[in-house]
Amino acid sequence: MQSEAHTLDEATGLVELGEGWYAGATHPAYANMAGPFGGVTAAALLNAVLIDPRRSADPIALTVNFCGAIAEGEFEIETKLQRGGKTTQHWSTELKQKGVVCATASAVCGARKPVWSHYPVKGPTAPPREGLAEMSKNGRPEWTRRYSFRFVEGGLDNYPRDDGLIHSARTLAYIQDAPERPLDFVSLAALADAFFVRIIHARGTFQPMATVSLTTYFHADADELVAIGATPLLGEADAAIFHNGFADQTSALWTPDGRLVANGVQITWYKE
Repeated sequence: MQSEAHTLDEATGLVELGEGWYAGATHPAYANMAGPFGGVTAAALLNAVLIDPRRSADPIALTVNFCGAIAEGEFEIETKLQRGGKTTQHWSTELKQKGVVCATASAVCGARKPVWSHYPVKGPTAPPREGLAEMSKNGRPEWTRRYSFRFVEGGLDNYPRDDGLIHSARTLAYIQDAPERPLDFVSLAALADAFFVRIIHARGTFQPMATVSLTTYFHADADELVAIGATPLLGEADAAIFHNGFADQTSALWTPDGRLVANGVQITWYKE
């Protein structure tokens, strides 16, 4: 008996229309305040590359630019292999609705080889996940129900708040698909955007906000992700600057034993 498909696979599933041309649709389970959760859009754009028969290696980098609002309903994704060699392939993709570009992405795939490796960075210290409370989803966007959040630091229990204080933008939390799902590049691309926009943590207020561009670097190959399985990852996020309507955001995803799996950076927009 075939098991039921995970919601993430339904939301990022694509139908091939021709070489480098795919059809998909938004999913209500990943709805955000306006349009779909950005992480599921990033995952769908990456999935178009992953299922393209011309791909010859695992992804090592993904940059997604959110050009405009994505409406509920169908969309098309076009992939172009810009250039490929023995070690890397460079891809560009566009997500369109009714002929209008809503998001673009570039992906780099790279053939990893068993050569010299070094891991100077150390994972953050955190207590066991089992002793931490699950974040309440009450009043939160629908997409948050697709993840388990257990905060070690910088939670959102007091959001929104009107104390006028600026708090740390840093958070540390265990993050996992809900229901749990074995890790792969599709879920990792979405998880990399599962951090809340940093102004929420810093100001504690609500205003229009969105990710404009995000870049994720993948530090594991497909077999290493299979070995991790459905283990929750420890997510760390912070910001360095909020200035005139735009802010940066850095993030990292670790296995509980301190192995860096992915990290990245975003530029986000906010309105007073």
